[in-house]
Amino acid sequence: MPHKHGALTDRGTVRAMPAYQFTCEAQPEFLPEQSDAARGVWVFAYTLTIRNTGKVAAQLIARHWIINDASGHSQEVKGLGAVGQQPLLKPGESFQYTSGTRLHAATGIMRGSFFCVAEDGERFEAEVPAFVLDAGVTGTPSRVLH
Repeated sequence: MPHKHGALTDRGTVRAMPAYQFTCEAQPEFLPEQSDAARGVWVFAYTLTIRNTGKVAAQLIARHWIINDASGHSQEVKGLGAVGQQPLLKPGESFQYTSGTRLHAATGIMRGSFFCVAEDGERFEAEVPAFVLDAGVTGTPSRVLH
């Protein structure tokens, strides 16, 4: 139940809501029509939803991804924005985009973060929990690793 200064916990006490917080949720999808197992290429799309769950408007500035596949191949991706955009999100607003990656194996794990700057100048990181890319799993909700 919402409270003007935070959220009620299961014990009925008020827990302070962070002023600076984005939550991120990924939905991966295997793309068999763009993959070629004989050549060792598996292609995945992922749709990411980023929601400002804090109290202050903030802008997504840069991304950082670490992608590992079952063959032992690892790649790191850094860059400005997400799909060429640097959205400014007010509390409660969200931004969704779809992008993709190529693996050298049928399964892998992807995790990352976004560097953000709030309207008041505060800088913070928004973590993207690790999610599984699996060519054997299609049309099912993502498995999030904790």
